[in-house]
Formats: sequence, C-alpha cells, structure tokens
Amino acid sequence: MSALRLLVVESHPVTRWGLARMVAEQPDLQLVGETDSAADAVRLVTALRPDVVTVDVTLRDRDGLELARELRDRFDNLGIVVLTALGNDDVLFRALETGVSAFVSKQADVLEVLAAIRHAGVAALSFSATGLAAALRRRQQQADSRLLSTREREVLAHLLAGKSVPALAAELYISLSTAKTYVARLYDKLGVSNRSQAVLAAARLGFADELMGRVPA
Repeated sequence: MSALRLLVVESHPVTRWGLARMVAEQPDLQLVGETDSAADAVRLVTALRPDVVTVDVTLRDRDGLELARELRDRFDNLGIVVLTALGNDDVLFRALETGVSAFVSKQADVLEVLAAIRHAGVAALSFSATGLAAALRRRQQQADSRLLSTREREVLAHLLAGKSVPALAAELYISLSTAKTYVARLYDKLGVSNRSQAVLAAARLGFADELMGRVPA
C-alpha cells in the first residue's frame, strides 16, 4: 500500500515544523507540501493532489473552516483534518457541519493526531473527533434546559427539594390549581409521569445542582 500523501496548512511555524517532523517518522505517510496561506492551500491541493490535508482553524488570510468547506466542495475524496487550539464545542460543531474528516486539538498527543490523519485518508466523509459524544450530550442538555420556562424551572427546583405540590404553591404564591398545571406541563416536557422520574430526568440533563441552588434553605 502506498503512503498517504499529506499537505499541511498551518499558520504557526513551530506547529508546521512539528507536523512535518512527525510525518517524516511515519513510513505510511508522506509530506508533499506545506503552507500558512489559505490561498496557497487551494492551489497546492489542485497541483499536488494529496490524500489528506491538515487545516489550522486560524489562518492568516482566511478562516480555516471556510477553507475546509471550499476544499470539501471541490474535492469529494480529500481527507480533511482540522487542527485547533480553540477547545470549545462551537468550533467542533462548525467543523462537523463543514464536512471535514476529523477534528483534533493541538494539545492532543501525537498518536491521536496520527490516528486522525490515517482515518481521514481512508474515510474522508466519516467524521471523527475525540470528545464528540460528550459535546453532543452538552448540546442536548442545553437544548432540553431551554425548553423549560423560568417558572417551570422554579417548580422543578422545589420538587427536587422534596416539596409537595401544595407546599410549592405556597412558596411560589400561586394557587394549587396553577401549581398542578405547572407540574403537569413540566412532566410532559421532561417525558416523565411522577416526581421520582422528574428527579432522574433533571440529573440526566445535568441541571439538578443548578436548580437546587434556587430553593431557599
């Protein structure tokens, strides 16, 4: 099997040198070019036809994910590995939506970077990223949390504290019938049918501790 041909697009010279050195030590990888420019990257991919390109998110002349999008649109089978020092979920999801092959932190160890390059070389259209499952859980928790109104979150907080429906009605200065309506609506949104299930749902969604802090001692 021939070596995977790699183009490095990286703004930081030390990182670019490190990637080149790392690749030189791998018999199944071959560095065919390097640049710190998005404009040069498009020209080099066209001329050199690498199997994989690594793309820095913050290039000097263009957003790296915009470059990745253009490369994916123009070269269907090109493996694209996004390297970033920006460790947040938003960047990860932007990379996923761009259609790149892999997303790797610049703080990752050598084996993880090499694994991402090799993955991109054989599965260009299959996204790989360490931490993707955790990021997806965080996004779902945020979405689920936003489904609840301020009042519903207050009701849930009192339920988590063990308050009865009449007691939480008194605490929130609302009628018993109104309190029951809020509880029923809350259970419906959480997909549960009783207090115990609501407690488990709050823990699963990751905001039980936050809500407990809302209930006065």
